[in-house]
Amino acid sequence: MHKDIKQVLFDEDEIRNRIKELGEQITKDYAGQGLVVVSLLKGAVYFTAELTKHIDLPVRLDFMISSSYGNSTISTGSINITKDLDENIAGKHVLLVDDIIDTGLTLEKISNLLLTRNPLSVKTAVLLDKGSRRVNAMNADYVGFEIPDEFVVGYGLDFAGDYRNLPVIGILKPSVFAKK
Repeated sequence: MHKDIKQVLFDEDEIRNRIKELGEQITKDYAGQGLVVVSLLKGAVYFTAELTKHIDLPVRLDFMISSSYGNSTISTGSINITKDLDENIAGKHVLLVDDIIDTGLTLEKISNLLLTRNPLSVKTAVLLDKGSRRVNAMNADYVGFEIPDEFVVGYGLDFAGDYRNLPVIGILKPSVFAKK
């Protein structure tokens, strides 16, 4: 275990197995159809890469960059989009993928933006759901794991740009973010 991790919530095998299950469910739900997977960078890159390996459909992949945390452990509530789609999603099914949903503000804003571009549908997939922090009615259509109200890192999730490459998802020691 990494020295800055207080507790591992999900190890590599648990993560990989759950993502495989999600991919199989998405394959079933979109059987016979194509899908545009929109990954929110940077946090969702690990999840998206593993998830798309388990979706047995024609998949197009595109990326957006949005941010609501900066270098904090709490969402600012302000969503900034710094990279938009390259793909035209009109008339296509879209799966918006993010690493975590907590307040729900990012997924809500990005989903609503994508809906203005006339896709056939927009659904959402998240690796982690921190439902206790939700400030709106937004829920993801596909959820890897429910988590407690703790600040987690690893498998794409970061704190101030660090810890994304940890192969597990763990609770960051409060002493680490108290230093920033």
